[in-house]
Amino acid sequence: MDTTAAKARRAAPLQTPTDLGSDATRDISAALTGLLADVFALYLKTKNFHWHMSGPHFRDYHLLLDDQGDQIFAMTDPIAERARKIGGQTLRSIGQVHRTQRIPDNDADFVTPEDMLAELAEDNKQLTALMRQVHAVAEEYNDVATTSVLEVWIDETERRTWFLWEATRGAN
Repeated sequence: MDTTAAKARRAAPLQTPTDLGSDATRDISAALTGLLADVFALYLKTKNFHWHMSGPHFRDYHLLLDDQGDQIFAMTDPIAERARKIGGQTLRSIGQVHRTQRIPDNDADFVTPEDMLAELAEDNKQLTALMRQVHAVAEEYNDVATTSVLEVWIDETERRTWFLWEATRGAN
């Protein structure tokens, strides 16, 4: 490669080569970026509730939310890298997360343990629905790699929802 071509490549926008096409790159990476914002929002809320847990079931709930937070955070890099692998862009800042997220924050000074678990159960349920939407976009373009990882994350998210829901059964 000559010097001029090398300089042009370094100055070019981030456009990873893919066979998916420009419409697929645009639509799938946009869907993944929205999902990534939601995953970050859910991660931080889960950690918030983990840090502020109290009550007679403190240890069990504290550990449950720590494990769930780790699982949620583990999704972030693969989501962003998937968008980049297909030639798209992804999140660049906390501000972009805030502008993009659909999972609501909870900045309350105090939330009961039962309300924390119930809220996180609903948020995980919402995340499952959002992942199904991204799956549909990826499926439309025959992006089997994205649909495949989403299927695993949907199963994990449904498991988190189930655990949180079960932990609130019989709560007063």
